[in-house]
Amino acid sequence: MRISSKLVGVGVLALMTGCSSLPSLSSLNPFSSKSKTDQPAPLVELKASMAVRTAWKLDIGKAGAYQFSPALAGNTVVVASAGGDIARVEAVSGKLMWRTKAGSELSSGVGTDGNLIVVGGAKGTVLAFDMDGKKLWSTQLSSELLSSPVVGQGIVVARSLDNRIVGLDAKTGEKKWTVQRTAPALTLRTSPGMIVNNTDVIVAQPAGKLSSMLLATGAPRWDVEVGVARGATELERVTDIGGTPVLFESDVCAVSYQGRVACFDAAAGSPKWTRDLSSEVGVAVDQRFVFAPDDKGALYAFNRDTGSSAWKNDKLAFRRLSTPVSYGRAVAVGDYQGIVHFLSREDGSFLARAATDGSPIVGTPLVAGSHLIFQTQNGTVTAIAVE
Repeated sequence: MRISSKLVGVGVLALMTGCSSLPSLSSLNPFSSKSKTDQPAPLVELKASMAVRTAWKLDIGKAGAYQFSPALAGNTVVVASAGGDIARVEAVSGKLMWRTKAGSELSSGVGTDGNLIVVGGAKGTVLAFDMDGKKLWSTQLSSELLSSPVVGQGIVVARSLDNRIVGLDAKTGEKKWTVQRTAPALTLRTSPGMIVNNTDVIVAQPAGKLSSMLLATGAPRWDVEVGVARGATELERVTDIGGTPVLFESDVCAVSYQGRVACFDAAAGSPKWTRDLSSEVGVAVDQRFVFAPDDKGALYAFNRDTGSSAWKNDKLAFRRLSTPVSYGRAVAVGDYQGIVHFLSREDGSFLARAATDGSPIVGTPLVAGSHLIFQTQNGTVTAIAVE
């Protein structure tokens, strides 16, 4: 494993002070190496074979050191920023329905079930708003929130940095249950996500694990390993889940850093397939494929049923790719310059390219009707229409 001197220094400091979180690798300078092979691949001239256009843009505010992803609520999109701004817009037109201030800085969001909006405060609070932007309640948790809270079955589930998972009453914010999970000595400072699966919540855990719990009580349903720790040192054994797991039909798929990409049966947790891969960001899943970028900038497509390799595109090397998104005949992925690349889902060839605001795309993209929604580190929410 290649580790920059800055990451090693942070790791040593973490071990000496008892801190259990490393910076996200993408937050470090990935181009500081003198090796020319680690430089971001230049973009070649592209003759677009698919029409894409910017439908609308919204400036919500910068993400800072955190990751914010847009959330779909019916035919609207809800977005938030580190500065505490929250907004709801029409997905088709981008028309602003309302914009409000959370009253504090935010570190995660947005979660919604279409009836309630929840975000994480930078000082460890969960804040809830109704669909008109009115604040309903706030609840203090034990430490900072990096992962977006989720809502389902009248329960808000939030996970704090100390790996304490809490179920809150969606109406009042009252704590209903708490689950404390152990964590390895070192973890990446990323935002591993959670998803609601009917009466369960599937939670991405440190050390490359996925856990399914009952929403009502937090009782365990199953635990599986996406990544398996390897190596002699704690740094070499870091294998945290990248991004948010994806639920598609009866499958749940995820990827881990220094680990694997894998799909499991969402009801029982039984494995369908695993493949070695290292990624800090999440996967995209559609009827036929699982798409995952690795930490060197190659984008892979795997057959969803078997895990066999479908194709690989390595022409975006070291461009710090985002979580991809599948739509129609294309899979789209953002990079560190805020450029969205559209590739053929069948063979990985380039189809089109679109620009946002020049800053990295750090959140998980969203499909909203015929639009793909991307949020950048500088806070531009861009809807790209695929025609």
